[in-house]
Amino acid sequence: MSAPTGSARVAIVTGAARGIGAATARRLAADGFAVAVVDLREDEAQVTVQAIEAAGGRALAVGADVGDADQVQAAVERVAAELGPPVVLVNNAGVTRDNLLFRMTDTDWDVVLHVHLRGSFLMTRAVQRHMIEAGWGRIVNLSSTSALGNRGQANYATAKAGLQGFTKTLAIELGRFGVTANAIAPGFIVTDMTRATAARLGRDWDEYVTERAAAIPVQRAGVPADIAHTVSFLVSEGAGFVSGQVVYVAGGPRT
Repeated sequence: MSAPTGSARVAIVTGAARGIGAATARRLAADGFAVAVVDLREDEAQVTVQAIEAAGGRALAVGADVGDADQVQAAVERVAAELGPPVVLVNNAGVTRDNLLFRMTDTDWDVVLHVHLRGSFLMTRAVQRHMIEAGWGRIVNLSSTSALGNRGQANYATAKAGLQGFTKTLAIELGRFGVTANAIAPGFIVTDMTRATAARLGRDWDEYVTERAAAIPVQRAGVPADIAHTVSFLVSEGAGFVSGQVVYVAGGPRT
């Protein structure tokens, strides 16, 4: 079945005020989608909306905690009313609370899983109804190479690995309704989040980027646009036979 057109061609991107989410929202707008820019603070999401509108696109800023069921339901209902029923969902919202296991608090663990795993579950549960009614949909979940294990990130690695299992299950359950589900696992990407990691490690940012890039086969750090381009493909009509996959966008192979 072909993608719906007109007002129904709507995408939701969470955590889209900055970084990978903002780049993805701008790319999907350039691809012709009306984009709901969801972030914890609506005023911060408005910055991405202004960039989209300045480029001739259509967007809506929505403030919501993706881990709160009532806020998620209200956000999705608002998107459907103001932009149209969403048929693309990019679960990008994320936080880090890095620490070694013996120093990690209950709150460090709970906050990370609240946003990444519970948030993706709640958003997907709320949006899938619109996809099924349309007979077409695309879900992209942002995992990470940290899903393979990363020192000081027991919480984050667990959440990102969990998203891969979540993605594969969605692909199995929703495929017969014309909905695909895939995950992207970025490697080292230059964002505010990776800057925070460098700061936690007490590293100079420029030296940290140079060191990380030297270990990547393509010899450069990733940028948010690298992930946005991959999302663009996975939500396209041409990717309709790609589902349940985890695409490592890391400048080289990961195992």
